[in-house]
Amino acid sequence: MKLSMSLSYSGDPTQAAEEARQLEQAGVDMIWVAELYSFDAVSILGYLAAKTERMELASGILPLYGRTPALTASTAAGLDAVSGGRFVLGLGASGPQVIEGWHGVPYDRPLQRTRELIDICRIVWKRERLSYDGQVYKLPLPEDEGTGLGKPLKLINHPVREDIPVYIASLGPKNVAMTAELADGWLPVFFHPEKAVDVWGDDLAAGKAKRDASRGDLEIVAGGLLALTDDQEEARAIRDFARPMTALYVGGMGSRDKNFYNNVFQRYGYEEEAAKIQDHYLAGEKDEAAKHVPEEFLRDSSLVGDEGFVRDRIQAFKEAGVTRLSINPVGENKIELVEKVRSWID
Repeated sequence: MKLSMSLSYSGDPTQAAEEARQLEQAGVDMIWVAELYSFDAVSILGYLAAKTERMELASGILPLYGRTPALTASTAAGLDAVSGGRFVLGLGASGPQVIEGWHGVPYDRPLQRTRELIDICRIVWKRERLSYDGQVYKLPLPEDEGTGLGKPLKLINHPVREDIPVYIASLGPKNVAMTAELADGWLPVFFHPEKAVDVWGDDLAAGKAKRDASRGDLEIVAGGLLALTDDQEEARAIRDFARPMTALYVGGMGSRDKNFYNNVFQRYGYEEEAAKIQDHYLAGEKDEAAKHVPEEFLRDSSLVGDEGFVRDRIQAFKEAGVTRLSINPVGENKIELVEKVRSWID
């Protein structure tokens, strides 16, 4: 099991780079940089490449709709080059609020779009001439859709690697199955180690049955808040830090009829809680929505408690198939916490 951690996408990039350097020294194997309607992740990752030496640098995530497939592929190859072969391409569909509101493009066919984008990236990285006849992407552009002057081109540069790892953020059954079939890694959200198999087990199995054995095993990145305390009330208060964000996604990240995160909570068996969170959030009652996030979920999906509890939770994530433990240290001695967890998983 390796250690993974996300950097803030809303802070000072120079401070983030210093934090990444310290975390690398403490034993973090992989750093994720998000891209929402924030600074782009690519600029930050390029800066981190110059400030770190060993850790993998991952986009977590680049939205599918924000770049053409060829630009996504060449961007990944560029980041892999400046980092010396340490880049991981994290991709995801995001949601219609961001894609149509920020990028101004239709949120259509996310599943097929993901599949084709992966195909195109792997063609580009092998420096093959880019000719692709997909349902979403047709390259070169057909004559009746443009000037007719497009030519099949290949990447000018020679990539450091012709097979850059691709991780997919996915939740829905078909998307998770596709991830297990095609991707190198999976980025689930709100991962509950004991309940995840009930939600995604069949989907993962279906995808792995079609997987090319040469790709190796699917990496799974999951985890949560990290804090060590013998005080149960303090532990509960720390876990409560996750309530507002959980309520935002389960209650407000989507419409009443189309919210992927709410669906996951329902499939976990929290149907009543999911409905209440959504009702309150959509009514503008965010604090009330947060109160209905199940305490059991917050406890079991985090790494907050005494040493024995945290070590048990780490083992639970490992037994659930997690290969890269994602941690979010809380407290004054974050580096010390990271070093301690590093010693436990080695």
